[in-house]
Amino acid sequence: GFVVILLTGFLWAQGTATSQTDARPPDPAASAALAQPLTSPANKPHDDHFVIGNDDLLAINVWKEPDISRQIPVRLDGKISLPLVGEVQAAGRTPLQLEQDIASKLRNYIAEPEVAVMVQQINSEKFNILGQVAKPGSYSLTSAVTVLDAIAVAGGFRDFTKRKSIYILRQSPNGGESRIPFNYKDVIKGKNPGQNIKLEPRDTVVVP
Repeated sequence: GFVVILLTGFLWAQGTATSQTDARPPDPAASAALAQPLTSPANKPHDDHFVIGNDDLLAINVWKEPDISRQIPVRLDGKISLPLVGEVQAAGRTPLQLEQDIASKLRNYIAEPEVAVMVQQINSEKFNILGQVAKPGSYSLTSAVTVLDAIAVAGGFRDFTKRKSIYILRQSPNGGESRIPFNYKDVIKGKNPGQNIKLEPRDTVVVP
């Protein structure tokens, strides 16, 4: 009987030691890794200068509420619809403002709602391409980064295009407009690659 008591005492001591090691403070590096949001740096969570627009794809995350959390595009009327929340104006708001709007509506149902709004895809920033291309029109900047991309997205040139005389009209902050030349023949020969500029929102590529 004495041996059993000793053995029991030994096992109890071992169990206590194990539980103590389990209770050690977590590795700070591991905790930091867990705390990182699972999103790419390209997303714009709290850029107060970025304003949400129609067609932008948003990821709405409500802590511990998977039924409300979802990816959702902004409708043409500038609104989104969420369970419990109903319709909310998204266009014209920053992600931070939209978070606050959604949280205030959720407080009727959830004690302390934690809402995160991420812009997954910016489709509201558009450029125009006009003139002698197969499909002139307005396109999202996500589909074309440079002038050559824009021409490709618009289906390429029609016959009799003046490929040396293409230009880009760009809005100036002071309300004026600048005209940037683009000689397609030079650019594709590698003569003047600097003309293949990155497009900005509201640029208009004119293909005569």
